Amino acid sequence: MATVLPFKGIVYNPAKVGDPAQVVTPPYDVISSVEQQTFYERHPHNVIRLILGKSGTRDSLTDNPHSRAAAAFRRWLADGILRQDPTPVFYLTSVDFPFAGAIRTRMGLIARVGLEPFEKGIILPHERTYSAVKAERLGLMKACHANFSPIFSIYPDQDDILASLRQAAAGTPPDMDFRDEREHRHRLWRISDPARHGLVAAQMRDLPIYIADGHHRYETALAYRDWVAANLPGFDARHPANFIMMYLSSMADPGLIILPTHRMLKRVSPMAAEAFGARAQAFFDFRLFPFQRENITAVQTIFLGALERSAGQNSIGAVFKDRSEFLLLSLKPGVMAQFFGREEAPEVNALDVTVLTRVILTELLGFTPADLDDKSLIAYSSDSREAIEAVLQGRCEAGFILNPTPMAQVKQIAEKGLIMPRKSTFFYPKVITGQVLNTLLPEQ
Repeated sequence: MATVLPFKGIVYNPAKVGDPAQVVTPPYDVISSVEQQTFYERHPHNVIRLILGKSGTRDSLTDNPHSRAAAAFRRWLADGILRQDPTPVFYLTSVDFPFAGAIRTRMGLIARVGLEPFEKGIILPHERTYSAVKAERLGLMKACHANFSPIFSIYPDQDDILASLRQAAAGTPPDMDFRDEREHRHRLWRISDPARHGLVAAQMRDLPIYIADGHHRYETALAYRDWVAANLPGFDARHPANFIMMYLSSMADPGLIILPTHRMLKRVSPMAAEAFGARAQAFFDFRLFPFQRENITAVQTIFLGALERSAGQNSIGAVFKDRSEFLLLSLKPGVMAQFFGREEAPEVNALDVTVLTRVILTELLGFTPADLDDKSLIAYSSDSREAIEAVLQGRCEAGFILNPTPMAQVKQIAEKGLIMPRKSTFFYPKVITGQVLNTLLPEQ
């Protein structure tokens, strides 16, 4: 049974910080070092100082990014930079963004949701996580006792659950309204009506919740709860550590977009690259798109169009450094069942990302499990042209271009308790960080 509750969120005080756009960021895990510095310089109270603090050569156990984040959080609360809402509310949000030549809108509900272990089937993951990332996030949570970014989650919705909240917000100015650096418009309304709270909570109670983005932070929250329970006498089910801040969006929302996550390989064995075409013929049918310097843009467009039209057929695009051709690889029938049927469930083997990981990266290019976890070896992008350009300019040895994972496959994988390979989905746009924060300490 999912527990979705209103809460007393912590928000920036506009009288102190001005335009909210100056203090918000994307989630920490998509922020580059260059972007981190940009956010640091943008505003002295930018949330970057809480979610992704700078490391220093003199860092110690008592003075480090986590301790500095905790000190800043306490100071900003004391100085009124941040303030906690006096009564529990649901935070209804919208984001307007351009996509495929039109302006899309995605609605979301920021709420406090009861933590549940995955095996109960109430809150479900769909991707694998990295242990090192969870350890780092746990350190931050132990220091700050707060959620600074909501978990991005989705739910099946045949009853338009957010309708009553939209009705409450209709005709009223938003409590927050700003455009981020990508010109995406973000709005937020506080919904304080207890009757509407009860209606939404009741509708959500029997629905599964699927984590779209934030698996590391959710698993970290489970570990934090266990740590608090083990170290706090009198810990009970009412303690805030039993909950996590979530952004909830309907699977039926027309603004819910899944982008692919393309792979760029920074190192490839010359021998494996040379033998790739010959060895791949056992697994794939090929279509080549040769290009020259003067027609590369036109050929790339044709190539990407062919890949898009082959969605659902386990087709993957490829480009190698110093080769003047794009490759469209289409998996031959029965390959996954024949070679890997005992290793993964059929639903997982049907994913393009599994084909890429098991057949291309592991079988053909010789990547080990350690290689697949090595962030210095594999780069990621949701922009196909950016990924191709990284290879053509020699920054990467090879690039593999994917179609997006359909929502039906995400739902199927999660419902069956299965796990996709890492970076199987990129829900777009990411949920902004800094609109609402959530304390994990009991009220005094």
